[in-house]
Amino acid sequence: MNQIHPKISVCIPAYNRPEVLSALLESVLSQTYTNFEIVICEDCSPRREEISCIVAAYAKQYPCIISYHENEKNLGYDGNIRNLIAKAAGEYCLFMGNDDLMYADALTVVASAIARHQNVGVVLRSYASFDGSPDNINQIFRYFQSETLFPAGSNTISTFYRRSVVISGMVVNREEALKYSTERFDGTLLYQLYLVANILTKMDGIFVPEILALYRNGGIPDFGNSEKEKGLFTPKVQTHESSLYFMRGMLEIALWTEVSQKIKIYKPILADIGNYCYPILSIQSKQPKYIFLKYTYKLAGMGLWKNKMFYVYFLTLLFFGSNRVDRIIRYIKRRTGSTPIIGNLYRGEVK
Repeated sequence: MNQIHPKISVCIPAYNRPEVLSALLESVLSQTYTNFEIVICEDCSPRREEISCIVAAYAKQYPCIISYHENEKNLGYDGNIRNLIAKAAGEYCLFMGNDDLMYADALTVVASAIARHQNVGVVLRSYASFDGSPDNINQIFRYFQSETLFPAGSNTISTFYRRSVVISGMVVNREEALKYSTERFDGTLLYQLYLVANILTKMDGIFVPEILALYRNGGIPDFGNSEKEKGLFTPKVQTHESSLYFMRGMLEIALWTEVSQKIKIYKPILADIGNYCYPILSIQSKQPKYIFLKYTYKLAGMGLWKNKMFYVYFLTLLFFGSNRVDRIIRYIKRRTGSTPIIGNLYRGEVK
């Protein structure tokens, strides 16, 4: 491992959840690729001492790999992502959620893809979700069948944008991310979307079909503790108001990037969100019916009413429920090997 200039910085925003931190660290440290570091920024959580003890034990065993930092104040999700990028030393930052797991050989996949292409700004990953044990994978999120180059520009931004919401396994060029550093969107929980949209105006993207991360289902959200998040998100629950705010954040970042970068992305991003808005609807579908209807009405008012898939998802959820529809979606994805293409989605240049 190159201790001074690692190729990849594995960046972990730590807040509570010490009980699953060891498993995450083990999954990273067991990688066959060696030119990496682990950067952990603890964000003033109530369980800081437990996290510190766990990290200290691993840092003693791997002193040249693990870099641990404790924030002086609670920066919130977006601020901590930005802080991780600032503290990292690698050419690329690969983010992992603090309760997720890195898949075997993930770092080798990323390093190899970057080596095969020039001017890579973002790596869009495949990932899988699991219930309880990582052996119990219930769904794979693979957007295309093979490794694909996406040249810089509006088409690539429109494809990558919505598919970068889940942070685990996302990879960005650190130098470019530093150039775009801003507090403007703190409190949206979507700083990675801002980075992806802006980096891809000048640098290319790569999609890799190999699974890079395992996303743990059932995690209790801890958002809403920082000053930027208070009143917008509620710790431990996902209210319909917070889901609406989250959606507004996605659109606000897209519009701001369109105007500031003078690049037409807002309408195609909105269309892509509409084509794949099932998760946005289903997350609140188990609420009392009047709340779900109110939530759906407000989503429609953000522009989703123009998309026919919005009505398809809404009606299937209303009449069949999310559990049954989830099973159907998982079955389709298993049969096809990837997420079905809906609408006029830019698919890059297959290599």
